[in-house]
Amino acid sequence: MGGARDVGWVAAGLVLGAGACYCIYRLTRGQQRGSGGRRLRPSRSADLTSDSCDDVLNAEQLQKLLYLLESTDDPVIMERALVTLGNNAAFSANQAVIRELGGIPIVGDKINNPNHSIKEKALNALNNLSVNVENQIKIKVYIKQICEDVFSGPLNSAVQLAGLRVLTNMTVTNDHQHMLKSYITDLFQVLLTGNGNTKVQVLKLLLNLSENPAMTEGLLSAQVDSSFLSLYDGHVAQEILLRVLTLFQNINNCLRMEGQLATQPFSKGSLFFLLYGEECAQKMRALVYHHDVDVKEKALTIIPKF
Repeated sequence: MGGARDVGWVAAGLVLGAGACYCIYRLTRGQQRGSGGRRLRPSRSADLTSDSCDDVLNAEQLQKLLYLLESTDDPVIMERALVTLGNNAAFSANQAVIRELGGIPIVGDKINNPNHSIKEKALNALNNLSVNVENQIKIKVYIKQICEDVFSGPLNSAVQLAGLRVLTNMTVTNDHQHMLKSYITDLFQVLLTGNGNTKVQVLKLLLNLSENPAMTEGLLSAQVDSSFLSLYDGHVAQEILLRVLTLFQNINNCLRMEGQLATQPFSKGSLFFLLYGEECAQKMRALVYHHDVDVKEKALTIIPKF
């Protein structure tokens, strides 16, 4: 088997030359050394790990790497190539280069791979690429698929978190937020059932949506379980509590700008009824006595809305 692998690397060398080929070769060989060899840790979206290629690839090397990613069926090489691309896409210059080389569809195609590790690495690479606004125009075609993976896949999984990070980047501006309108109820469901890391990531996404007046009605009409109000309890972790308070603040601000407070026919069980009900009002009054100054200040700005 080792001989066949070496033959495969001779073929890859003809495609890649000395630059990107060595980088992928090094990453792949790390797995063959057993427990004593270097292992690739799961990649967070913008981290350059010590286990991946340390050098920033130039345009020619990136082109060869993209060719390898497009042509290989080897899951090990595919995963390492995606990690290397994702790490290189953490640099703004390479975000444009990868787009110009036609790399976004090549990476985007891998989110449909049944291998969850490959799917995660593809999402991580798209996440870094999506920092570039021009790249978002090409990445938006994958939003529906990413949403399906986020809401139908395993809760708190690496794939779910990676998908949420992409969606968060894609909603920093208002341009593509409307594409998530039909998934708002699903977002709140993941918020309520996910662990701490998942909750924080969903809230980052919801905060992006809440700053856009065009999304206010969609947020307030979403059917949300009443357990959502437990996130306003004083003992909730600060990184979560401050974000749910900011979510409320943003919605209030948008309503004030649009002059539409309480004029929409929101149904019972909607976020509107939860936020502007007596139970939530009591929680806001209690938070005025919270030990954290930021929590106090946010609660004080919200209380007059009742």
